[in-house]
Amino acid sequence: MEEMKKPLLASILVPSVQELVKEKICSVPQRYVHHDVDEDLVISEADGVVEIPVIDMHRLLSIEFGDSELSKLHSACKEWGFFQVVNHGVSSSLVEKVKLEIKDFFNLPMVEKKKFWQSSENVEGFGHVFGASEEQKLDWADMLYMTTLPKHMRVPHLFPQFPLPFRDTLELYSEELKKLGMNIIAQMGKALKMEEKEMRELFEDGTQTMRMNYYPPCPEPEKVIGLTPHSDGAGLTILLQVSEVEGLQIRKDGIWVPVKPLPNSFIINLGDMLEIISNGIYQSIEHRVMVNSEKERLSIATFYSPRFDGIVGPAPSLITEQSPAQFKTIGVQEYRRGLFASKLEGKSYRDIMRINHHMIKVDS
Repeated sequence: MEEMKKPLLASILVPSVQELVKEKICSVPQRYVHHDVDEDLVISEADGVVEIPVIDMHRLLSIEFGDSELSKLHSACKEWGFFQVVNHGVSSSLVEKVKLEIKDFFNLPMVEKKKFWQSSENVEGFGHVFGASEEQKLDWADMLYMTTLPKHMRVPHLFPQFPLPFRDTLELYSEELKKLGMNIIAQMGKALKMEEKEMRELFEDGTQTMRMNYYPPCPEPEKVIGLTPHSDGAGLTILLQVSEVEGLQIRKDGIWVPVKPLPNSFIINLGDMLEIISNGIYQSIEHRVMVNSEKERLSIATFYSPRFDGIVGPAPSLITEQSPAQFKTIGVQEYRRGLFASKLEGKSYRDIMRINHHMIKVDS
């Protein structure tokens, strides 16, 4: 139990971007200037509309349309690694409450938000994502990051100390998204033709973390990035767009494709863990967030990973002589520590997990 409560590697503490913007700055401090933003590679309206797939959960779980929707899901996971879900079963009134109360949280005075500030020992809390050094280029965003499930892994000064009704709303939201996440993951297992219990046993008592993102308007948006290009290290990500402002882009065939959220939908993407579990059949796709000069953007990402004492590796039922394991199998705790360390070093942990079959010598 003690091992489970050890904090993940910490990132260095950096100032709040939201507070910086309140100073009415005209130019961006050098720490936030990215010189490698490839804006030219973003698909535009003139290029024609490229939309990520849409999965209807009601159809997916129905007898009549289940097979055809499952085929759509399988294709979305293989070709895109991203899709939107509609008719997902999470009540719209709960979603609207979450949106409202996240806005209220970020509008709290800084003295209140400081109570939830990250510590130098733990990345959970209010602050910034993965600051590795004083020289590192920073993202144009503030965030609140925390473990929400299982409850015994919550950091005492975060979730339990949130003001009401925010705490109760998040509690409900966390349980509802666990149900939705488990439904989606079970359907993925079905589409992959895995043994039924494999996915369930991996994720049933899994870890849920949330990251609430606040991207303030920027006087020079072309110079900054809201969230640096990355793939998610977790299993499954369920993203709720809180404000109407677009900004999420995914890399598809070398081009950045903007994601246009549908009303009453969640944006789902597969993380590295699901690419590994599917033995490379499904894709964990690189994505980023851009900001604008006019409006703030808010979102909340909920991440699912296998349970803390579980293992991560290709599902045994997907490994055959014709399709050998493409990734190593290791414990979830070891995976999480390696993932955070590699993020602080700017490396892809998925590539570190990959088995290079060309290097394996076979005795003759």
